[in-house]
Amino acid sequence: MSRVALLLTTLLAALPVLAQADKAGCRDHPLFPTRMPGYALRDCKTEAFGRYEFWTTNPREKVPVEGKFTFLTYTLADRKNEPSAVAVVRNYENAILQAGGKVLHKRADWWVNGQITKDGREAWVQAERGNGTIWLRIVEKQAMAQDIVADAAALGGGLAATGHVAVYGIFFDTNRAEVKPESRPALAEIARLLGQSPALKLKVVGHTDMTGNLEANLKLSQARAEAVVQALVSQHGIAAARLKGYGVGPLAPVASNDTEEGKGRNRRVELVRD
Repeated sequence: MSRVALLLTTLLAALPVLAQADKAGCRDHPLFPTRMPGYALRDCKTEAFGRYEFWTTNPREKVPVEGKFTFLTYTLADRKNEPSAVAVVRNYENAILQAGGKVLHKRADWWVNGQITKDGREAWVQAERGNGTIWLRIVEKQAMAQDIVADAAALGGGLAATGHVAVYGIFFDTNRAEVKPESRPALAEIARLLGQSPALKLKVVGHTDMTGNLEANLKLSQARAEAVVQALVSQHGIAAARLKGYGVGPLAPVASNDTEEGKGRNRRVELVRD
């Protein structure tokens, strides 16, 4: 092989290293459409509903956030010009602020996270710098879509067995009492139950977790229960005399409020036979 051919072969072999391409199917997140120079997307993962515990300056405390989860891994092909950790952190810190967000926690030589509200949607982001690597995690906060909803027969069975039954398919925004549209399947099954049992009357009881003060949670749970009653009356034609809303706030938990899973179980609507 000639010296020219050998040199050309060597250069061609080096091209993938010098011009690193993004992994097929990976792309920058819309909140951060640009990236640090020289980095390529080595890997990406998106979950329609996931969870990440965002760091705080206290290593023993983390903030769990649930929603659409995106995890991007950027790598640097040539580390000779690698930016410092401080430069990476400062760049993402400024990007969060420029997007209208706020920086929550950071270590100037390692990582930064923040919260961005855009078009009415809340997103949490965390950028972490490693050796030749940047990890970017984004959770677009949202409630999980409840795909499994107890049907009228299951609700009726629970009432017959214990006199009350929990309904987990009714959704509200945080600190709000408006019933969200994704609650329709659960409301339809409650209406179906009432239609099958014309003599049945129900107490609709709202429950919250322990977050916030007691008085506010009692008011909120009452308002939510009354909103469910109103939805059944106005949207499904159920006679108002068959339903009555009550709120007990966090006073009847079914799980520990020390975990997010427990809080999720405690936030519920229950039907109680009248």
